[in-house]
Amino acid sequence: MRLLMDPPNGRPSFEIHIVSSVHSPDFGQLTRTLTRSKLIALDAEWKPLRSPNHSSFPRVSLLQIACQFHLDQPNDSVVFLLDLLSLPLSSVGDLLRDVFVSPHVLKLGFRFKQDLVNLSTTFCSYGGVSGLDRIEPFMDITSIYNHLHHKQYGRKMHKQAKSLAAICSEVLEFSLSKELQCSDWSYRPLTEEQIAYAAMDAHCLLEIFNIFYSKVLKEGDVLRNVSAVPSIEVNIGLKVILEKQDTHEKILRTKISEASYIIRATASDFPQSTATVRAHCSASSSINCMPMDEDLLKIVKRYGEKIILKESDKMPRTSKRKGKRSSTMKVVCSEKKILGVEDWQGQPPWDLSLGGDGCPKFLCDVMVEGLAKHLRCVGIDAAVPFSKKPDSRELIDQACKEKRVLLTRDAKLLRHEYLLCNQIYRVKSLLKNEQLLEVIETFNLKISEDQLMSRCTKCNGSFIQKPLTTEEAVLAAKGFQRIPDCLFDKNLEFWQCMDCHQLYWEGTQYHNAVQKFIDVCKLNE
Repeated sequence: MRLLMDPPNGRPSFEIHIVSSVHSPDFGQLTRTLTRSKLIALDAEWKPLRSPNHSSFPRVSLLQIACQFHLDQPNDSVVFLLDLLSLPLSSVGDLLRDVFVSPHVLKLGFRFKQDLVNLSTTFCSYGGVSGLDRIEPFMDITSIYNHLHHKQYGRKMHKQAKSLAAICSEVLEFSLSKELQCSDWSYRPLTEEQIAYAAMDAHCLLEIFNIFYSKVLKEGDVLRNVSAVPSIEVNIGLKVILEKQDTHEKILRTKISEASYIIRATASDFPQSTATVRAHCSASSSINCMPMDEDLLKIVKRYGEKIILKESDKMPRTSKRKGKRSSTMKVVCSEKKILGVEDWQGQPPWDLSLGGDGCPKFLCDVMVEGLAKHLRCVGIDAAVPFSKKPDSRELIDQACKEKRVLLTRDAKLLRHEYLLCNQIYRVKSLLKNEQLLEVIETFNLKISEDQLMSRCTKCNGSFIQKPLTTEEAVLAAKGFQRIPDCLFDKNLEFWQCMDCHQLYWEGTQYHNAVQKFIDVCKLNE
């Protein structure tokens, strides 16, 4: 399956290929792309293990490979999502092993060692494939961020100090939502939101590296002190062929890729020669066999590293301390469930019998911040904390002062239920659409089509009573918000938030959003 991803903030779009069969065109596209890529970014997703004392590693459900062909053309990239629950692991194991150890392809990742451990154990346990325990050359995005930060501020950050979302926010100036990280990646089919999240999670690594690469080339001082790097060894016969003037390198690399996989496929009929064939295939790898350019080689020599797993890394570890803490937490959660925190009971603070105004009001903490926007889209008053990292006391004070029900997924907050009588609810669902339905059903909220898109999704404010004309909207947006020129001839009505002054109009996005929430809330039934 082929999709097109449009990243936020006007950044270039890129293709997404979902690979679920070795016989699909997407798998062929994957093998051809890897013969041309100089740079790839890796990430993996799996169903979270809920038990703290699990005795095995999780099975990786999805492997993301973002490929970039040329370093001087950062927009020339594509992302492949390998469905490891559908693909026969024995058919892709050799391909991945070649990618991971190819000296001609730089691999990127974000704290990828644990991902590699899970990948290695998945392929060994479910596909009988061994050897996926090494990646080189490799660069970790935390190290790249560390160098970028050092260049800008003159000091280095602790390697583990930043999350990927925080790095994207600072380096790429866009918000990478990690809300779906703990969703059920074993469930098929994947949702559109999961596909977009998985693709963006890998592609952003390429974007961060490209910024780093450009700065290094621009400054030049880093590479000036690196001695010339000897060309990496390639198969002699192949090297001679590649030096011929009349041979087109792209066609040649593609044919080598196809031929090597034909050899691997037929080698299974001759067990005695399998090891020999595999060795030759690795030597003339089906992955990009053209050496890196000199600048990239110098960067790899200066900043590159490698990940090599030891046998001890593949042994599950059980932490007594964590197990004890989890056990205590389970008791706390059990007690809270008896008190009715897990399953809502009683009257909410907006109830007329308690002196409320009858209008539902919620406070969504940072763990369900995306739910706040969904609630606003269906016309429900949903606030977020005043600060970006509020502590428990701040959340409790805000909920009490504004007479809101606090929505959270943080089990620790349930300890404070005695301070928030009937004002705290733990959301069970992971996906935003499911969370919205859960809240609507739990609190018996009445949603109508007239309420949809009636609140500001940016700040939760209310709209002005009378719409603005195009001329009035242009005047109101001056120096604050840009209105696309294509809207001037459409005679649209503009609505402005009374709090943050954000302007909205009934364009394609508006109608798509209305239809989406009609479907989600089942308003047509």
